[in-house]
Amino acid sequence: MRVKKVKVGIKDVSTALAEFAETGEKLEQGKLVHKENGVYFTSFEAFRKALTPKRLELLHAIKRGKPSSLSHLARIVKRDIKNVAVDVDYLAQIGLIEKRERQKEVIPVVTYDHISLDIAV
Repeated sequence: MRVKKVKVGIKDVSTALAEFAETGEKLEQGKLVHKENGVYFTSFEAFRKALTPKRLELLHAIKRGKPSSLSHLARIVKRDIKNVAVDVDYLAQIGLIEKRERQKEVIPVVTYDHISLDIAV
């Protein structure tokens, strides 16, 4: 079985903008552009605010428990459904989970096994 990873990194704004400009230039020139999947933050502090212990617990519970709905996930982690829904929305917004719908139920899904943290020095 192949282990799937998601890359989480920290890049300052100037580095991210420079990479964006470089990609735009390559596209204009018709060159091939390497697609890089991942979630990037502008600072370690931003990373810490985004991936709190509660949100990491949700990622683990989604991967292991395979909940059939948000209420099921809330029961697994013993948290209020409103707070779970807010955290699930945020994690989906930054690309760490997928939200699938089935019969008016939102099903959170984690499609990877590991998170790899990349910090430029």
